[in-house]
Amino acid sequence: MGRLGEAVEAVVRVIAQLRGPDGCPWDRAQTHASLVPYLLEEAYEVAAALEEGDPDRIKDELGDLLLQVLLHAQIEAEAGRF
Repeated sequence: MGRLGEAVEAVVRVIAQLRGPDGCPWDRAQTHASLVPYLLEEAYEVAAALEEGDPDRIKDELGDLLLQVLLHAQIEAEAGRF
């Protein structure tokens, strides 16, 4: 696996820990519905960064959006649907 895949796996492990029994109360309390505003905000920020054309900002905003995607994926995994 390449560097990117290893980095994504590391983030997935951190998210699982944060949502685990001894994890962060805020992260554990989140649902798809409670996270939707953050997901939309990050998607709009990616769109703005793409329009702006700044590669550093695009990278940062894509990372933020990826985090939201991984949070939603973790919720599905916990429910046994992924």
